[in-house]
Amino acid sequence: MREANPVISLRDLRVSYGEIEILHGIHFDVKAGETLVILGGSGSGKSTLLRTLVGLEKPSSGQIWINGQDIAAISHEELYEIRKKTGMSFQGSALFGSMTVGENVALPLREHTKLEDSTIEIMLRLKLEQVGLAGFEYHMPSQLSGGMKKRAAVARALAMDPEILFFDEPSAGLDPIIAAGIDQLILELKKAFHMTIIVVTHELASAFLIADRMVLIDKGNVVAIGTTEEMRASAQPRVRQFLDRVPEPDVEGELDYLQTLTEQYRRHA
Repeated sequence: MREANPVISLRDLRVSYGEIEILHGIHFDVKAGETLVILGGSGSGKSTLLRTLVGLEKPSSGQIWINGQDIAAISHEELYEIRKKTGMSFQGSALFGSMTVGENVALPLREHTKLEDSTIEIMLRLKLEQVGLAGFEYHMPSQLSGGMKKRAAVARALAMDPEILFFDEPSAGLDPIIAAGIDQLILELKKAFHMTIIVVTHELASAFLIADRMVLIDKGNVVAIGTTEEMRASAQPRVRQFLDRVPEPDVEGELDYLQTLTEQYRRHA
């Protein structure tokens, strides 16, 4: 059943690289103000799904409705306006190494607004304070730890006060204590700003802590969607295999599948 006025709606979304279809008719809604976690193993299609949601991949067919507009069918100018209302925190932080932390955070404001420099300076400091990096605006990214880089990337994603915030593997490469700090930051952002948050991850501990609902993607298909309680109680075999960390019986077949996807992606990158 379709949710009333969802912020994001996917309808029969398909994405292909050449002749290989990666996403096979994805269909779900995202409610306003919820944190939706997209789970899946390597090669499941979760990263492709995220890239498509933020407009970096073009669907082969289907619809992606964001705030009432199908981003698969609108003009580049209309997509640009939607992107200004979303924020993205990339897996590797994607900070510009030649710019200070403050300059990185200020970049979206300088590109998309006509604010005075003094106003931008105030806003970037506020964003850094919100993520626990007050006073680090003049540091270079190389001077930050892995967890601090993640926080700086979140501050940049928050620069335009987005309605929707996307995270790509926010805990990747972090030790458990630092990762827990990033999870707590996501929870605090949701509480403070009531924004809609989409998180792609394979980290189960993080997922169950931050999610209102979860979507499990497997080989380009949605195999389950539900609350954390519903997912824990699921008897669906693929859900149980993923949550209970049961190895893939046909490892060779799984590796062949991943290799096929990788080769196709390189050809069409």
